[in-house]
Amino acid sequence: MTYLGQEHPLRDTLDKEIRARPYIALDMPERITHLAVLSGEDGGDAERVHLSRLCEKFDVAKPLDEATHFISEMGPFRLRWERHTEFSTYTFFRNEPCEEPFLHPVIDFVPQDWISEIPGQVMNAVHLELETNDAPERSPIEMSRYFDGHTYVGCEMAGGAALVWTDMRVHDDRFMRILMRNISMPDRQAGRVVQRVLEVETYRIMALLGFPLAREASPRIRAIDESLAVIAAKMSDRVHPQKDGDLLEELSVLAAEVEAISARNSYRFGATKAYYAIVQQRLNELREGRLTGLPTLSETIERRMAPAMKTCDHTSMRQHSLSQRISRVASLLRARVEVELEKQNQEVLKTMNKRAELQLRLQETVEGLSVVAISYYLVGLLGYAFKGVKAGGVPINPDLAIGIAVPVVAVLIWSGLRKAKKVLLGV
Repeated sequence: MTYLGQEHPLRDTLDKEIRARPYIALDMPERITHLAVLSGEDGGDAERVHLSRLCEKFDVAKPLDEATHFISEMGPFRLRWERHTEFSTYTFFRNEPCEEPFLHPVIDFVPQDWISEIPGQVMNAVHLELETNDAPERSPIEMSRYFDGHTYVGCEMAGGAALVWTDMRVHDDRFMRILMRNISMPDRQAGRVVQRVLEVETYRIMALLGFPLAREASPRIRAIDESLAVIAAKMSDRVHPQKDGDLLEELSVLAAEVEAISARNSYRFGATKAYYAIVQQRLNELREGRLTGLPTLSETIERRMAPAMKTCDHTSMRQHSLSQRISRVASLLRARVEVELEKQNQEVLKTMNKRAELQLRLQETVEGLSVVAISYYLVGLLGYAFKGVKAGGVPINPDLAIGIAVPVVAVLIWSGLRKAKKVLLGV
């Protein structure tokens, strides 16, 4: 046996992911009910607990603790459960012919109390009837009756191996209806085609979740855009200038509002884009063909969804563009505020320099007066000393001695003060 080196801890998980959602082989005819339930990113645990209760009712094995996919035979029906990022799907199958499509849906065999307590909110509910090739041909009037008289669409699928009709409408029982006829599909191909058709309906509804948010956000984005234009105009108005600080405060309010809108909508718009891409991919995989006189499923979906998806994309781009423009205007305003502050700082420095010069001159003046005052008092003291010396018998002229001492004392005091100043200033 060959031993490998250290393996990545996610190797087995990633390997299983490609086989996580296998197709179910379908023995025609089949009655199918499909539910898509929005339960949030943390809803998986509650759903697994709820599934376990159903398994207990029919005495079958429960899903694993971390399972994202579960298939089980439960007597009167089969169940396939799939966990996605923010929603889950429950698909019920019953292999049984039906005298008339949609008359006895398979969900009637599922405990109603369990159905009503499924965690989350139902986003999509579909009844799909898969009939055999020997089913009777129906006129347009008969076909319309299965859809309560509504206009319906129809097309070939899988290169003509199946035919599909649906009105893409929620009926009074709160379910959509899809009628599919198998022409030449083997069991597994039938399972793949049915799953892709149901995925188209599920992801179509999930993609449209972003549309109401886009319509709600558009008026506010337009109002913010207009407010930004007003601020930009005020910035360039030299006749009636407004303080940049006030404009910057107004701009900060707009920026906070745009970020709040973006925080609410960015995840949903990203999910909408991803879901719509899956819808388009699944429609391409179904390889549709036209039935005379009927629009195809992809044409109808594209006609109805494309405007909504473009609205979401446009709103998302407007959010991003508006945020960038606010950032640019804010940068300009901050630059202007910084320049103004720099000017104010320069003025303050100039004022401080002038004050320092005045203080220095005043100090020098005071120093000069100090020299005079100290010299005056010191010469006075020396005068008394000279007179005392003369009185002691020394032949000296006190007035002459004082006259000679004045410049000497003044120079010494001035020199002493200079040295003391240098010592104090550390020069």
